[in-house]
Amino acid sequence: MGTIFKRFAPHRVLFSSPLLRPLPGRAAEFNTCSRCLAEQTERNSSMPPRLLSEVDAKGRPLPAQKPRTRRNASDYGEFPKWKVLSGTILIGVIAYDMHTNSIDPEHPDEHLEAPTIAERDALIKRESGVSPSSSMRLRMEAFIKEQQASIVRELEAVDGSRFRIDEWERPEGGGGRSCVLQDGKIFEKAGVNTSVVYGTLPRPAIQRMRANHKALDPDVEALEFFAAGLSLVLHPVNPMVPTVHLNYRYFETANADGSPNAWWFGGGTDLTPSYLFDEDAIHFHRTIKDACDKHDKSYYERFKKWCDDYFRVKHRNESRGVGGIFFDDLDEAEKDQENLFNFVQDCCKAFVPSYLPILQKRATLPYNDQEREWQLLRRGRYVEFNLVHDRGTAFGLNTPGARVESILMSLPKQASWSYMHAPKDGSREDRLLAVLRQPKDWV
Repeated sequence: MGTIFKRFAPHRVLFSSPLLRPLPGRAAEFNTCSRCLAEQTERNSSMPPRLLSEVDAKGRPLPAQKPRTRRNASDYGEFPKWKVLSGTILIGVIAYDMHTNSIDPEHPDEHLEAPTIAERDALIKRESGVSPSSSMRLRMEAFIKEQQASIVRELEAVDGSRFRIDEWERPEGGGGRSCVLQDGKIFEKAGVNTSVVYGTLPRPAIQRMRANHKALDPDVEALEFFAAGLSLVLHPVNPMVPTVHLNYRYFETANADGSPNAWWFGGGTDLTPSYLFDEDAIHFHRTIKDACDKHDKSYYERFKKWCDDYFRVKHRNESRGVGGIFFDDLDEAEKDQENLFNFVQDCCKAFVPSYLPILQKRATLPYNDQEREWQLLRRGRYVEFNLVHDRGTAFGLNTPGARVESILMSLPKQASWSYMHAPKDGSREDRLLAVLRQPKDWV
């Protein structure tokens, strides 16, 4: 049996292959069958061997079959109705799936999720770099990084110490570089940070921002946003050297295709002395005014008042320092994007000439423990403003994925609070408080 059927298809197996061995007690029958088979074989010895598929079980030739012909659908009779119904259901399921998943059969790629603006910008930077024709997002990012590197070099040259540099990334997109110097010869703590943040604004945040930016679409549930800024705070060792702050930033919301939806610039710089030297305040304000006047003669006066109003420690009824300039939400209602970008660049570049001459003049002046204690008390007021009133600090801390260490870089390493402290009448400390309670014009 095994010899007859082993590997017979599709090979030619002859019918004359050996037969099964007979079972015990069936020898006679087997011999009879063998004789018949021998006679049949002798009769057919002149015939060619046949395929197993051409004979029946007894070795007789099978009747010839007609060649197969192609049939038409009508030859099968009526098509079963259950098959028609099954096909209809299948087509319906496919159509429903395409509808609920918003798949256009003629444009199957349209259902794929569009790249975020963070992904778009990363691709452009890798493939093309940043040029004058790049988007404002990329140009502002490049500018603040360039200024950060330049300012850090200047401050390291003055202090003689090196900044610690930390680079970080946000899972949502973007990142930043934090440059911090602590316990230096000139600076007790100095920080120069850049941050580039990508994210999504929820509907409530969009509604709040529309108060100042009517270009924001009020009907969307969320908008992608981009924010980039350079922030600087220097807390010197010597109480005779003023603390200084600088921040320049750009904010943009984007449409689904990555194009700008709304945009604006903000920023400013201000001086916070513990001991007031009028000539220092005058130099600082005059340098800033020169930068403003190059773009609009009304800028300095407007933005100085804005600074005096914004940097107000309201619960103390005094200003944080002797001011500078501050502005926010400057968009197309103010000037076109290029003009405002040029204005921000000039103000930022004015920082070094506005502050370094003051630093170099005061850093070697002598001071005593009482003056050091007054410096720490004034730093306490600085902390109060930053944690209670500053919008930038609040925005940073409430942004998902925020880097807290970089946001709180602005706080001094040491500060002090003394219960019911009041300076002596007519003292230098008393004069400073008088100026802080009633801001004055310096130029």
